[in-house]
Formats: sequence, structure tokens, C-alpha cells
Amino acid sequence: MSHPETNTQAETVPKVSFYEKRRKIYAKGVRGFFDNWRIALVLFTQVIFYGGLWLEWNGRQAILLHLVERKFYIFGAVFWPQDVIYLAALLIVSAYALFLVTAVAGRLFCGYACPQTVYTQLFMWIENWIEGDRNARIKLDKAPLDARKIRIKGTKHLLWLALSLWTGFTLVGYFTPVHELIDNVLTGNLGPWESVWIFLYGGFTYLFAGFMREQVCKYMCPYARFQSVMFDPDTLIITYDPERGETRGARKKGVDAKAAGLGDCVDCGQCVQVCPTGIDIRNGLQYECIGCAACIDVCDQVMDKVGLPRGLIRYSTENAMAQHLGKKDILAHIVRPRILLYTAILAIILGACAWFLANRIPLKVDVIRDRSVLAREADDGRIENVYMLQIMNTEEVPHRYRISVDGLPGAEIAGSPEVDAVAAGLTSANTVVRVPPDAGKVGSNPIHFDIVAIDNPAIKVREKAAFLLPQ
Repeated sequence: MSHPETNTQAETVPKVSFYEKRRKIYAKGVRGFFDNWRIALVLFTQVIFYGGLWLEWNGRQAILLHLVERKFYIFGAVFWPQDVIYLAALLIVSAYALFLVTAVAGRLFCGYACPQTVYTQLFMWIENWIEGDRNARIKLDKAPLDARKIRIKGTKHLLWLALSLWTGFTLVGYFTPVHELIDNVLTGNLGPWESVWIFLYGGFTYLFAGFMREQVCKYMCPYARFQSVMFDPDTLIITYDPERGETRGARKKGVDAKAAGLGDCVDCGQCVQVCPTGIDIRNGLQYECIGCAACIDVCDQVMDKVGLPRGLIRYSTENAMAQHLGKKDILAHIVRPRILLYTAILAIILGACAWFLANRIPLKVDVIRDRSVLAREADDGRIENVYMLQIMNTEEVPHRYRISVDGLPGAEIAGSPEVDAVAAGLTSANTVVRVPPDAGKVGSNPIHFDIVAIDNPAIKVREKAAFLLPQ
């Protein structure tokens, strides 16, 4: 039997949930200096992504990461699997660039160039165009389901799906020649991996940018979690000036706010309404802030309307807020050891990559000795070894190469020492090397092959091999 006192106490114990119930965010549109930059970067990145697919170079797609041929075409350069070092360098450069930008200006990448932010912005433009502004969207969601609501919502989702599938198609078009991909789509011969990635990437674009939005930034993105490690007191972040803004509150025209004990913040809530993650920047720096600066734009507009100076919400640093530093002092603090280290490392890596790319020899050769016949005696008594030369011409023009060998006295190529290599392809050449029987010691002897382009002597490769002499 239970006691009444026990039941009463159990009912009064508050229930704590470990999961926050999602509150749909209706971000209000705002125009201003930072919003113009965001629009420009969204358009710039998407023109590159969607438009780069259709650029032509030497009669082929200019940017093509051809998985079937195992070649990466980047304008005039052709990269093979053996060039994976350049991919590693690209990833390292991207990481250090992100570290540098974050240390200088916080989550600038998140607010202006992150794919999640970019596609969310595109989807919101469609949403605003179809459903209207913030108040209209709220009203529409609260309205009962009728023909008008179905038509508006259906149109929005159809456009979202079209953009998502086109995004998935564009991504796959960088890995399969786009004209071949179009033919496969029109004829219904789309391959399994192409179909999977078009619908998978398109589906996630639709899900993340259309529905989850700020949930991706708040709960799924690891960058939001470790950003504090890259911040320091001199990192530029979006800040609210509490000394100037507090005590916040509404005021009537003609009322002396200072005499009434009020700060510059009129507590209009506009900074919260425009925030895509729904935070209140007046509560201080929060990991949900993606640095889009929409709150700065709208706050500056409110300050203009009430006749107060701009900058109540602004880009600043912790040290600048604490020490009341001016813009010149803030800029002076940007140049600090951490920034210099990141910049130096980034410059060294970029310089090394540029040098290696500029001096990259468009020829790779693998020498494989025929193991079925270790060594054989020719009619004239000399000893022969047979090699397979895999000649990779990484230029998009054919070349004729001359092959020579050294390392043992009297070593020479039996037969024609020249071979024609196709453009941007692999050519195999059986090569027989002959040496006198007393040219070296019994067993393995080091030799070297020199492969030189006849039309361009600067294109040459020297490869080491082993020549076997029998007892």
C-alpha cells in the first residue's frame, strides 16, 4: 500500500529532459552590409559549383575527377593515383586556412561559405519567395490545412526537391563526364553508384537545408564543438556591448534614457528574430552562433531609427571589450604569435606546393622485370634481362620517348630504343637489356633506365632496376 505523502512528493518532483524540444525558427530577413557579403559569397560559391561542371578544356570537361579512368582532370593538369601527395597537401592547406581564419575572425567560414549555411540560405530564399516574410510564414503554419496551404507548401517543396536533385546531379557530374551522365539519365541507363549518390546527396541536401537547418550546426557539426580551442581573447567575434546596452528596455521619444537608467538597447528582440540559430547574442558568445552577422545588420538599423550610434552589436574581441580598445588597437592585436605561426606554416606549404606543381614532370615510369625468365643468353653470348616499362604520359599530348640504360659496362637496349606514348594514358613497352657476361658480379646488379621525350628533353625520368647475371 502506498502512502499519500509519498505520492504527493513524487508528483512534485520536477521532470528533467535530456533532450531539448525543437522550436521551429522563423528567421526574419534583413538587408545590410554583412548580408550583402553573404549574398555575394553564396552566389560566388554556387556559380563555381554549378557552373564549373560545364567548362570545357581541350575538348573535354575542364574539372573531372574521373573514377573509372582513375584520373583527375583539373583544367590543363592531369593527376593520377600516384599524385595522391597533392591531395594530402590540399587537405593540409584547407585545415591550416580554416585554423587561421578561425583564430582571426571566429566562425567566418560557417557564416558565409559553409555548404550547410549556403544551401540553407538558398532554401530560405525559395521559402520567402513562395510563402512570404516571417509573419506570413508563421500565419501560414498556424492556418488550417486547405487547398491554398497545400498549393503553397507543395510548390515550395517541389522547388526544394528540384534544387536538391540538381545539386546531387551536379556533384556526380564531377566524377562522371556530365554529357555521358545526361545521356544515361535520359535513356534510363544510370549506373547504381551514380543513382545512389544523386539521390543520397540530393536527399541529404533536402533534409538538412529544408528541415534540420540550425540542428545540423548545433548538434551534428563538430566544428561548433572544438571552435573554442581555436579562439583566444583577441579573436574577432560577434559581441554585444553590455556596458552600453544595459539596462535594456523600451523608451518613448523625447525621454532621456540615461536619466531613466536605460542603456542603448531598446529590447526590440530583432537580433533574436533574424538569427538563423535562434540565439540571443545579448547573452554572450554561444557555440550555436555561426557568425553570420545578421544581428549586427538589424541592430544597426534599429540604432539608426532611434538616433543612437551604431555598433551596439559588432565584431570585436574579448580584450577589446574589457579594455575598451579602438579599431586600430584591435587590428594591432590581430598580429600575434599564433597568427604568425599559422600564416608561416600556410605560406611554406603553399610555396612548396606551387614549386612542385611548377616543376612537376608530366611523365611517370614503373620498371617491372620479367620474373618468368630471370636471365637468358643471347646468340652472341651476351646476357639478356627482359623488363616491362609502364610509361604514364600525364600530358594531354602524345610523346615519343627514347629509352637508354646504364650502370653496367656495355649495357644497351636490344631493338628499337624509342616508344610512342598516347596522350594522358598508359603505354607498356617490353624492353630487352643486353650486357657482356663479364660486365658485373654474379647475381643482382643495379642499372638505371633513362626515359626522355624526344620533342622535349626537359621531360625525363631516371628509374632504378636490377640486372641479374647467372653463374
